[in-house]
Amino acid sequence: MTNMTMIEAIRSAMDVMLDSDPGVVVMGQDVGYFGGVFRCTSGLQEKYGTPRVFDTPINESAIVGMAIGMAAQGMKPCVEMQFADYVFPAFDQITQEAARIRHRSNGQFSCPMVIRMPTGGGIYGGQTHSQSPEALFTHVAGLKVVQPSTPRDAKGLLIAAMNDPDPVIFLEPKRIYNGPFYGDHSAESIGWGSHPGGDVEDDLFTIPLGKADIRRAGNEVTILCYGTMVYVAERATEKTGIDAEIIDLRSLLPLDLDTITASIKKTGRCVVVHEATRTSGFGAELIAEIQEACFYHLEAPVQRVTGWDVPYPHAQEWDYFPGPDRVSRAMRRALEA
Repeated sequence: MTNMTMIEAIRSAMDVMLDSDPGVVVMGQDVGYFGGVFRCTSGLQEKYGTPRVFDTPINESAIVGMAIGMAAQGMKPCVEMQFADYVFPAFDQITQEAARIRHRSNGQFSCPMVIRMPTGGGIYGGQTHSQSPEALFTHVAGLKVVQPSTPRDAKGLLIAAMNDPDPVIFLEPKRIYNGPFYGDHSAESIGWGSHPGGDVEDDLFTIPLGKADIRRAGNEVTILCYGTMVYVAERATEKTGIDAEIIDLRSLLPLDLDTITASIKKTGRCVVVHEATRTSGFGAELIAEIQEACFYHLEAPVQRVTGWDVPYPHAQEWDYFPGPDRVSRAMRRALEA
């Protein structure tokens, strides 16, 4: 067991997979010699050579297209997009090819590939480096979508994703690469050294896709969140003193509906939190599922805390970012209704 940042845990996952499976390759813009824009692949090319860890042209569609061909022939490519915002030129390849290949080939081909991409804001990246596009991918049948909130989860989920026979979109909340973030940008930065989620097994281990984590047990209201918003929800709970049950979804598709419904049937109230824009965000799908499964157990309308329906701003980032004050108000609305 070693204490790691999320960057180190992601690198460790790729390291153990490269070491244990000769079919694994790591590819993307600047992932080789440079070690990736966030250094998640630092040292891997030196260790495994350019045939296993290699730089690609600046062409997202070509990167994903090449990875699909490799996956169809039995390899396990792990692709890095420098930012989630850069994935859109490859959207056709992901949604029309990678997601469909098992179905359209009647099971003759599968597509065991992972597309890693840093997501979300909180780093002053502006509108083209801060987006959260998870809902665009959860809409597509044939894809799996994952977003960890701790280094340990990042390693275990990434190894599980790299061993999965189908394509996995692996979203990495970059605001918590180096430590938890509780929503106060003026507070001193916190590293992973003092957080139990930073303690990570050194060897190969997996966390199954499709299984949520109850981060805090509670009885008054259920908070559904993922990524950076897990820590914002924790801080809101501390500030209000409300006995909230915080569920870290971890896997958005497949979704652990059993854990969600069991919690809401206990608490009778729910708040959904995500950083992406509100309209057609993943929270809307969560609320629809909750209404169908828990309608007669709900004591109040489900509350939603999200980003605003505007491009992610640079100058007013913290007015956009869903902070603990907004989550606190939503919790109180749920209890007062």
